[in-house]
Amino acid sequence: MPNNETSPLLTPYTLGSLELPNRIAMAPMTRYRGDEDGVPLPIVADYYAQRAGAGLIVSEGIWPSFSGQSGWRIPGLVTEDQVRGWRRVTDAVHAAGGRIAAQLMHAGRNTHPDSRIDGGHPLAPSPVPQPLPVHTRYGKAEPLVPAEMTAEDIRAAVADHARSARNAIRAGFDLVELHGANSYLIHQFLADNTNLRTDAYGGAGRARFAAEAVRAVAEEIGAERTAIRLSPGNTQFGMAEADPAPVYRALLGELDPLGLAYLHLTEAAGSGYASLADLRPRWSGTLIANVGENGEATTKEAAEEVLGSGRADLVSFGRAFISNPDLPHRFATGAPVAPPETKEPGAKKHWYSHGPEGYTDYPVSSAEPLAAAR
Repeated sequence: MPNNETSPLLTPYTLGSLELPNRIAMAPMTRYRGDEDGVPLPIVADYYAQRAGAGLIVSEGIWPSFSGQSGWRIPGLVTEDQVRGWRRVTDAVHAAGGRIAAQLMHAGRNTHPDSRIDGGHPLAPSPVPQPLPVHTRYGKAEPLVPAEMTAEDIRAAVADHARSARNAIRAGFDLVELHGANSYLIHQFLADNTNLRTDAYGGAGRARFAAEAVRAVAEEIGAERTAIRLSPGNTQFGMAEADPAPVYRALLGELDPLGLAYLHLTEAAGSGYASLADLRPRWSGTLIANVGENGEATTKEAAEEVLGSGRADLVSFGRAFISNPDLPHRFATGAPVAPPETKEPGAKKHWYSHGPEGYTDYPVSSAEPLAAAR
């Protein structure tokens, strides 16, 4: 058995009704392994089951509505076929002893008609396009100016999150995480430059949509199964937040009393905002930290420092889980952690492809736990 005294990452943690064997979460990572109808391919079950040693897996971003589909062959949680596809995934994870949350990710402006099954035009808080080309079924395309969401569009998006959350529970997910980070719809409402609205959802009300979406999901499936991911000040895809602190403090003031499962907080490199230090005292529940966004991949040492400081209860790892399906075992045994870039020349080209290469073909370590070696 692993020696749980070697690292705080390897100590158990109780998350609501879930008993986690360690404090290592697998961060959500888009991998494009859905079919053309948005159903996860059979290898998706293998991929997540291989990584079931994580204390908690957070799935790739899953679209909650056809209008929220971000990319071609990214899976959804809308149709019955998609629900059945994800049930195969959750059954495989649970059979391997794991726990998994579904991350609901509405694209907002980060989409294109050629990226979507319905061929629809992007919707966003304001008609501000993203500055970078977007991925479509035909390759890269120039971004479009999104249509500004009407009050009816906003109500529909809130309801879509709740409906998809119910589908996630039907599909066997343990928890549901709303993606409020990394430039997607909820973040677009929170950020200065993507929310130019003058109604109740703009200005001082930029946190309103996030709070409404979270409440709707919590009412649908229970607050104890609802979570949110935030990345204050993250500049990905042209986002800009001049002073994130007041907006996110206000949002946590709305959300903290609800008793959510957790807050997943990303402290993005270059943001200029120490979000973990500022927001941890304002969050009374479980906090999962991610400290590798926009910079070097999170290391075991960096994660231990965050836990030791009290700024988080768990730490999520992204890129390290790509090439190390048994990452907790490697931490427990001292086995090398393989960078995904060095698996083979050009391996990154498979991160967003559709087959097993660079996805389910990484080896596991045969090293014995440190405790057994003493």
